[in-house]
Amino acid sequence: MRAAGLPAVDLDALLARQRDPLLFATVSGAHLYGFPSRDSDVDLRGVHLLPVADLVGLREPAETRTLMGEHDGVEMDLVTHDLRKFVRLLLRRNGYVLEQLLSPLVVHSTPVHEELVALAPGLFTSHHAHHYRGFAGTQWRLFEKTGELKPLLYTLRVLLTGIHLMATGRLVAHLPTLAGGPDAPAYVSELIAAKEAAEHGPTGDLVPPDRLRADVEALHARLDAAQAATALPDAPAGRDALHDLVVRARLDGAAVGG
Repeated sequence: MRAAGLPAVDLDALLARQRDPLLFATVSGAHLYGFPSRDSDVDLRGVHLLPVADLVGLREPAETRTLMGEHDGVEMDLVTHDLRKFVRLLLRRNGYVLEQLLSPLVVHSTPVHEELVALAPGLFTSHHAHHYRGFAGTQWRLFEKTGELKPLLYTLRVLLTGIHLMATGRLVAHLPTLAGGPDAPAYVSELIAAKEAAEHGPTGDLVPPDRLRADVEALHARLDAAQAATALPDAPAGRDALHDLVVRARLDGAAVGG
């Protein structure tokens, strides 16, 4: 965790506020992506398990919860989905939740988490390229508006993640790792180093705007080509196995959160 730039704070204090069994919690955001700043918040993401009683009555349960707190001057937030909602998001070819599930920065785990991780490779599809393409477009527009390093790094990260996934069938969300690949512009490491000083620092004149625009357009073209050539399937596998896991976890109740 410290190697990823996480501050020395008690993450368990925030997890303890989750009132239902917590099936897993991982670190997401800039720490997972490899470009945290000194003042970056700590983003925790995970899955909780609603009791059966919350699902069979007339009241609609809150399937997503957000807990926020400050510890030793560090802002932290924990966002969790109920297991069934999280699995539905996985089956919608949502790269964001797959990155949370497969984050190597694990704060809390259970056997249910381990089963989900084991099933994750079967969920990758060629259509995950749409997720990364769309996310890149949103972040690039934000960069054009603000000129900040953060949305620029997000743009580069998601495009490189999408290209790598299409080409290899493996999900890598860590930008410094991706920066060592053949598709990454040579200045990525320099941008990461610049962002370390401030979460909302400006790009300034680190890279000429025309070069940035040309490189982002080239990465979009590589993602298109990688999607066209990918060996990944059109549809996710493992739906029945995921269904069985949700049923077993729900019927076992609090036992799975141990």
